[in-house]
Amino acid sequence: MIRTRREFVRDLGVSAAAMPFLMNLPSLGFANQAKRKQRIVFMFSPNGVVPKAFWPDEEGAKFTLKESLKPLAPFQDKTLILNGVCDRVRGDGDAHMRGMGCLLTGIELFPGNVQGGSDTPAGWAKGHSIDQEIKNHLQKDNATKTRFGSLEFGVMVPERADTWTRWVYTAGNKPVAPIDDPYQMFNKLYGRTKDKAALASILDDLTGDLKKVGGAVSAADKKLLEEHAAFVRAMEKDLKETKATASHAVPQLEPGVKKDNDNIPKISKTQIDLMVNAFAADFTRVASMQYTNSVGMARMKWLDITEGHHELSHEPDNNEKAQEKLTKINKWFAEQLAYMAKRLAETPEPGGTGSLLDNTLIVWTNELGKGNSHTLDNIPFVMVGGGLDFKMGRSLKYNKLPHNRLLMSFAHGFGNHIKEFGNPNFCAGGVLPGLV
Repeated sequence: MIRTRREFVRDLGVSAAAMPFLMNLPSLGFANQAKRKQRIVFMFSPNGVVPKAFWPDEEGAKFTLKESLKPLAPFQDKTLILNGVCDRVRGDGDAHMRGMGCLLTGIELFPGNVQGGSDTPAGWAKGHSIDQEIKNHLQKDNATKTRFGSLEFGVMVPERADTWTRWVYTAGNKPVAPIDDPYQMFNKLYGRTKDKAALASILDDLTGDLKKVGGAVSAADKKLLEEHAAFVRAMEKDLKETKATASHAVPQLEPGVKKDNDNIPKISKTQIDLMVNAFAADFTRVASMQYTNSVGMARMKWLDITEGHHELSHEPDNNEKAQEKLTKINKWFAEQLAYMAKRLAETPEPGGTGSLLDNTLIVWTNELGKGNSHTLDNIPFVMVGGGLDFKMGRSLKYNKLPHNRLLMSFAHGFGNHIKEFGNPNFCAGGVLPGLV
């Protein structure tokens, strides 16, 4: 018998506070546990790549990972690298603005008063982003509906709201701010108080409710419930002890400058751990992870790099030291992707087969193809996982096809067979060929 969450709460008399721990227990027979759970993560890093250190020379199943992508070696058979996918969207704004605002929306920016590096100011994107399209599709059906629909994670995203700092949109002119403080994300997922200092253990008053559930679930689900509770306790303790929060010094220089960013590696790991556990708990099946912002100026001192990321990306190709540093930066982002894949791969699919990674597609992308030319050609799209049943373990090369067709492919992978997305002029031919 398939029950709704509301019916379960009524029948067993558990409180709403217990529900985050119970929503993904297969033996409870909730409506959205009856079919395979597909998930997608969109991961952003800024300022383009170094082509010679990024793109494989070969096409097809036999390819060699270049230096920037070497951390993905353990997952090469689950990796799909797309070269030649281009952002064709033009109009108002500079390349960084259009690269960021049009990356997931595939549509132009509104006219506005945000002045970029060009003569044309711009505003927000004119349409919603593909992650929200997928979210809306899943939320319409009780069989795929989740508590949050989507979760937007960030790592050192500036407090200010402008076209360089937002890539998720619920509609035209409606950007979504990512949560880049792990404590705030933890509190969103599990907490019931706004006061960080006064946050008592959220499990203390759930003990009775969880005991009520004990007789209604399988032995495997009891173990899953215990693991989930243990994760929450450990995460809460770790956040309190390390204070892994995003410190927001107001930028003094160009957009995105961060002078105090030494916490980035810790924040990244914590956010990834929270995301993976949110998937295991079926809080959501759509997520995004935004590292800094377009024109991001993180200073990656843990890599022995003191220059700002955007500053380095403007150096010419013959500046070998700058090229080496940019390669190291993109390799670090690939390491974050690899860690996310590892955590998903080592987490069994609750009530299903394989791992979370077998049912999740991670999409790593960028607002530019190459930083010093500000090109919107060859936008990096590197995918890892099995969530959409694309044929993985390949390097594909296209002849400057619009990225709108790839965005449509993501929707189609969820059974949402849209005919166009974003600017319809760039949707001719349908989904991107060769993916399945």
